[in-house]
Amino acid sequence: MAKKRVRNGEAACESKNYLKTKAKLQACYRKASNIQNDLMHKFTTELVNDYDKIVIENLSVKGMLMSYIASKGVHRSMFGKFKQILTYKCDWYGKDLILANKLYPSTQRCAACGNVKKGDDKITLYGNKKHGTKHNEYICYNKKCPNYNKVVDRDKNAMLSLLALTEHPELNHAL
Repeated sequence: MAKKRVRNGEAACESKNYLKTKAKLQACYRKASNIQNDLMHKFTTELVNDYDKIVIENLSVKGMLMSYIASKGVHRSMFGKFKQILTYKCDWYGKDLILANKLYPSTQRCAACGNVKKGDDKITLYGNKKHGTKHNEYICYNKKCPNYNKVVDRDKNAMLSLLALTEHPELNHAL
């Protein structure tokens, strides 16, 4: 549609074929939006029915949208809407929703020993250049840790780190 507008100017916006195509496109977007909304409500209802305490990160979505690496995925994932729906459903059903501080180091904290990576040891979207790890790998370098020098999935480690907040809410702060 944009190409047609560029080629033919504003007159293209008045043609019947253009208007028909525009209506079809809008219907497709509306259908996709309704499907997303339905899935979001079903998923959050399932979470609230299955668990008494739910922990999610209070992410800075606007900041993440500024990153050209993750912006499209973040926009499509609808974090803000998910948090909004989950919040009202937790209130409605009387469940606990724990929001991890947006500066809480869930991806940098070892779930086994609690060691937090700092400086050159931190994992970024590109991984860790110092240790040559990928962005989705977590390796603890604390010699007393049971996961010492073991490659663990970064998302699973972050999930276990967030799970610790249900039992130890005093950890919910930035370092």
